Amino acid sequence: MIKSIFRILLLLLLPQLILGESSESLATAFTVVIDAGHGAHDSGALGKNSKEKDLALKIALKLSTKLKANGVKVVMTRSTDKFIPLYERIGLANKVKASLFISIHCNSMPLNKRNRASIRGTETFVSGFGRLDEQDIALRENASILLEKDYKKNYAGYDPKDPESYIILSLMKNAFRTQSIQFASLIQKEYKKSGRIDRGVHEKSLAVLARAAMPAVLTEIGFLSSPAEEQYMRSAAGQSEIVTDLSNAVLAYKKSVKN
Repeated sequence: MIKSIFRILLLLLLPQLILGESSESLATAFTVVIDAGHGAHDSGALGKNSKEKDLALKIALKLSTKLKANGVKVVMTRSTDKFIPLYERIGLANKVKASLFISIHCNSMPLNKRNRASIRGTETFVSGFGRLDEQDIALRENASILLEKDYKKNYAGYDPKDPESYIILSLMKNAFRTQSIQFASLIQKEYKKSGRIDRGVHEKSLAVLARAAMPAVLTEIGFLSSPAEEQYMRSAAGQSEIVTDLSNAVLAYKKSVKN
């Protein structure tokens, strides 16, 4: 019990420690850290002909090229099929004093869900506390932690197999909640303009976003469990549209913080 209380107090202090670093980032160039979800032995969601890790990387690389062409400084968490622990991804963003962090993923409905193949759309997440009975996405995305060595040490004893651990993780909320929601809303707005189904902006206890010293989001670009959306995400036209949507959202956010 004493250890648990100490751990909670430590995590409650993390946002203050983060804010102490973030003030310095205001003086640096506008920098976006792009995170391609999963990688290597961590395949992520699986479609009939695709792996989440591969599609996320393709979109991330194309987004990097497009943003650089628009004068935005970009740092990639990975540019090859490599496994990066979740805490190192956001750690890199903090280290380079990023202005934005965006983690790119593909969604998937569980195999036992009815009408699994017909469910489509995009949704974007920010760090926060979701209801324990609505943690399917958080459980799936945080499962990558189990592939890391010493994961309990790296995440203050957090166990992604234990739903109650999400209460602890939620205490490590991004101190930039309002800005994160603003950026996430811009992303969803662009998706909707392209004719995508808008599943909204949500708060979840996602390890990759915890401890972020900047606005940070995880965006699900479509459902691999939907044959139609898998085909769309695999196509050159689909990838171009997704990249344009994300780029437009980044540039719109950049413009808003300069005004």
